[in-house]
Amino acid sequence: METNLLFNEPYSKLAHDNYPLLLGASKYCPKQLFCKGTLPTNDKIGIAMVGTRRPSASAEELCRRLVDSLRPTKAVVISGLAQGIDSFCHRAALDAGIPTIAVLAQGLEAKIEGERALLAQRIIDAGGALLSEYEGDTPAYKGNFIARNRIISGLSQSTLVVQSRKKGGALLTAQFCLDEGKLLLACTGNFDCELYSGTNALLDSGHAKAVFIPESLRAVAGIPRLEGAKIEQLTTYGVQLSSGAQKVFERFNGFRKTFSELQQEFDFKAPELLAILTELEISGLVSSKDNFQFYFNGA
Repeated sequence: METNLLFNEPYSKLAHDNYPLLLGASKYCPKQLFCKGTLPTNDKIGIAMVGTRRPSASAEELCRRLVDSLRPTKAVVISGLAQGIDSFCHRAALDAGIPTIAVLAQGLEAKIEGERALLAQRIIDAGGALLSEYEGDTPAYKGNFIARNRIISGLSQSTLVVQSRKKGGALLTAQFCLDEGKLLLACTGNFDCELYSGTNALLDSGHAKAVFIPESLRAVAGIPRLEGAKIEQLTTYGVQLSSGAQKVFERFNGFRKTFSELQQEFDFKAPELLAILTELEISGLVSSKDNFQFYFNGA
């Protein structure tokens, strides 16, 4: 099998002003950065998805469900092209039509082995990118992986640790995320399962926010849906909202909130807020299955 498909792909050194997503403003911004492929536009939202190289048997399906929750949004899935969770997330993004960036711990002219080479080629072909701070054919030295992880976090608005043992590279990425005051997320798992010992520790310490259901990742990460209606479009649909309903809808369009969370955001008394939610439900802009979680416009 050909394992060096990308050897002849052109790559370029990026000017600092052209560093993608949030990397240029990150305290972990590298002095140099090289790229193969197509960089995302500045309006995209990077989410790092990382985890163990030796995941559970159900991990690939878990990654697919997590990534599918990001459709359709402006999300870009960022990971490290390692086997296991990284590769599962890149592959799920490609299958879902979501842009993805792989940050490598080696130069962009260095050989990539086996299935990872095929996956890297898919990323390029789909309009994604490979990034590295290492020149030419620099090999993947052990220390490079820690440095690579800071770039994964630096690119991203938030970081999700999918599965991790108590020690591992994913937890280093999580620490870089916390050091910059960014949102850290972790999937919950069986407390007796070693593969979730790292994520459960992040949750138990209060450092990470829990993702209990894969389909809720988008809402927990605070990434709005693309198809959320805009307030100026509502009259086109024949919807006339009160000023209070407009205010609530504009604030939470594309999100999911509890009643108590809504009360914390506004000065409305409970009966007034209930009336507003009823108005939005009648208009088809809010739904609630249990009167506890309110889903704004397809959240």
